[in-house]
Amino acid sequence: MVLNLLNNIWLVFLDTAFWLLIGLLAAGFIKSFISEKTMQRWVGGHGIGAILRAALFGAPLPLCSCGVLPAAIGLRRAGASKEATVSFLISTPETSVDSVAVTYALMGPVMAIFRPVAALVNAVGTGLLTTLVADETLAENTETAETRSCCSSKKETVAESSCCASKPEKVESACCSEKKEIDQEKPAPNKLLLVLSYAGAELLDDISKWMAFGIVLAGIMLTFIPPDWLAQWGGGLTAMLVMLVVGIPMYICAVASTPVAAGLLLAGVSPGAVLVFLLVGPATNIASFALLKQELGLKVTAVYLLGLSFFSLLMGLLLEWLLNVQQWQVQASLGDAHAMLPGFLSWASAFLLIFLAIKPLRRAVLPRLG
Repeated sequence: MVLNLLNNIWLVFLDTAFWLLIGLLAAGFIKSFISEKTMQRWVGGHGIGAILRAALFGAPLPLCSCGVLPAAIGLRRAGASKEATVSFLISTPETSVDSVAVTYALMGPVMAIFRPVAALVNAVGTGLLTTLVADETLAENTETAETRSCCSSKKETVAESSCCASKPEKVESACCSEKKEIDQEKPAPNKLLLVLSYAGAELLDDISKWMAFGIVLAGIMLTFIPPDWLAQWGGGLTAMLVMLVVGIPMYICAVASTPVAAGLLLAGVSPGAVLVFLLVGPATNIASFALLKQELGLKVTAVYLLGLSFFSLLMGLLLEWLLNVQQWQVQASLGDAHAMLPGFLSWASAFLLIFLAIKPLRRAVLPRLG
């Protein structure tokens, strides 16, 4: 049993490693190549426009619930609003171009079309609910205004340093980065080095402990909660609630969840319950809750979880109703359609992540990354 548990933890890590690296690099590029003004113009607003743009921006990206976390954190730190960040966090892992293709191959056109539509509804709906948490947004706007006033009112270099040093880290970044931009004496930093330094050092150090915790928990669940146990619940709202409870803390990618979902369909689980699993499984895991609380606050995290659960159940019930009324068919077939990543790529990604996560080793070999 212990060997089986360790093997499952390692298998989850192998499935995670490549996509986590992609997410870290995406965050690094967002941080280094997209200015705060540009990001605020795209997804920095507080309304349906920013929420919808974030959902559409994230939907085709091939990132799972682990890979989207660093990308979303980078998006948030670059100036995205909370509701846009939540929308991006939900739409990105729930669907992607490759997962839609695999869904079509394994479960047919109805599920292949309804799955991304449900993901967008989930993302936009939960993003709109996030706007109800107005007190934190107002507080952040006030803090930003105070920071700009503080920084702009200082003329001397010493005063500017004092101003920026008196603010929290995220405010210091927003304030002091503006001063660095107008400092003509300093040479422009290497953009690629900034990407690698932020992705492989700063951001990885922030999330590595919680990601490790989430991967271990996923391995435990994979060991002690087999798909056969899920299949016994069949269909209806009860089955959807079971899928919700099991899927929320579980780590599973959108692509990897598809053959599992097809197996559940073949075992007798209803399409609506399978859809709930496909929505909440890739969009959440234990690690994401801790990081969301740290980046977005407790209230936004609670709205994120409640909105995700509500809209997933709603879309599952809607799918069941449409199947009954329209006489649509969802048929699963398991075969060779699901192409996994090459083994060497998963192993190389896993060992690279381990190397980068060990700070003394990383600094000894790659001191410029920090």
